[in-house]
Amino acid sequence: MSLDLPYSQGGEFVDLPHDIRLRRIYPEGEDYDLSARTVLNVGPSHPAMHGTIRMVVELDGETIVGCDVIPGYLHRGFEKECEAHTYHQAIPYTDRLNYCSPLINNFAWVETVEKMFGVEVPRRTQLIRMYLSEVSRITDHLTCIGAALMEVGALTPFLWMIEVRDWYWEHICRVTGARLTQTYARIGGLARDVTDEWLDRCEQINSEHLVKTLRDVHVLVDHNRIFIDRMRGVGVVSQKDAISYGVTGPMLRSTGVGLDCRKYAPYELYEEVSFDVPIGKYGDNYDRYFVRMREMEESMKICRQLDPLIRATNGEEIKVDDSRVSLPPKSEVYSNIEALMNHFKLIMEGQRPPQGECYHAVEGGNGELGFYIVSDGTGRPYKARCRPPSFVNMGSAHLQLLGAQVADIVPIFGQINMIGGECDR
Repeated sequence: MSLDLPYSQGGEFVDLPHDIRLRRIYPEGEDYDLSARTVLNVGPSHPAMHGTIRMVVELDGETIVGCDVIPGYLHRGFEKECEAHTYHQAIPYTDRLNYCSPLINNFAWVETVEKMFGVEVPRRTQLIRMYLSEVSRITDHLTCIGAALMEVGALTPFLWMIEVRDWYWEHICRVTGARLTQTYARIGGLARDVTDEWLDRCEQINSEHLVKTLRDVHVLVDHNRIFIDRMRGVGVVSQKDAISYGVTGPMLRSTGVGLDCRKYAPYELYEEVSFDVPIGKYGDNYDRYFVRMREMEESMKICRQLDPLIRATNGEEIKVDDSRVSLPPKSEVYSNIEALMNHFKLIMEGQRPPQGECYHAVEGGNGELGFYIVSDGTGRPYKARCRPPSFVNMGSAHLQLLGAQVADIVPIFGQINMIGGECDR
């Protein structure tokens, strides 16, 4: 069947029926019979598309010569919802942005609000936030790599990595009260403190489960010919293109750019810990796999440095002593009228930061996660804007897909690690 499409060269957009715009590649000087092309829908019902992404690809045999990536089949409306809720009520919404590492989202949001108030939380709070952020980074990478390996046929590493991830999630539940959507952060502090026994168990998971699993996965897949053929030289993005498209996180670092928010714009107490920023060389799927594997080792190194620092602050407060920001203890709410009134005002009307605007960014599992908030002096944000890393990284998907094979779609998309909760535009 003839598609009756205009000819194009050089990767320019071509309009298709139903408002689809394909970006095509054709060798210069050659004309093609467009009737030989096949236009294929991949997703959103395809399991590997997570139910939230649709890709329209144009095929020349098995080669992708045109593509249009359409995110946004998970309509959360995060930014608009924030305008109708208090700063405190928005914390559970951040859990759902990246549900593989929700604690990082929690902390990024409350730190932005604290920045607007101009308050600094206690040292113990910052250390615990850092510790849990690194544990969350590990669970994020375990999920990404495990699923990506399964999608290229390596089921055993997937089961190993998901088992370790669940060890972490079950242990996180002991301090946050929830396994996945934790809502553990509070503006000005934390919901509850951690114990030395909790830290002991976390180190046990690191030593007995994570280290062994990383070693076993390396042994099983690093030099596996099938794995190498499916990953090396596939989904390549150059340094220039990655920077141009605003790519961050492991995707950017796989091209050799060692950009990490924890290093170039330190927040919390990251200046006090020592860690390396793993980088790749070729910007392909193989490099992205290795960068994430190395980042888990660095996160474990950070946790081990933080452990004695947290223990040294035992007995210290975990929230700032500021009635404008922090909720009073429940024991006082039930026995003190001033604390009850303070609690009522903060819950019903919300914290009221000064008028102005603020942007704060942290290093999420997939790159720079930032929140931009505009305050009008009331208890609800006038405007809230999220800079979600995986949504921005998806902007470069066509660079990786054009010229690839149909079988490469799933591993390329898996190594981008797009999280549907961040694509709520």
